[in-house]
Amino acid sequence: MDTKKEVLSLLDEVLSLGGAAARFDLDTPLLGALPDLDSMAVVGLINMLEEHFGFIVGDDEIDGSTFASVGSLVEFVNAKLA
Repeated sequence: MDTKKEVLSLLDEVLSLGGAAARFDLDTPLLGALPDLDSMAVVGLINMLEEHFGFIVGDDEIDGSTFASVGSLVEFVNAKLA
């Protein structure tokens, strides 16, 4: 499974980026860099990640650093899948 590709696909869908997320790399900043990634979008993305990957995210498991970059988000998902 290509976690990065799947995370980018979900990010693209939640933020309606029209395929632009496919060009993001692990260093691409997210929170604060993408205007559409507001608190409601973060909640939507968490819900999509839970549904797609089959895990549950506890409130105490995430903070702003989780969404700092594509890499930090992919790392979080990989840790949940481990």
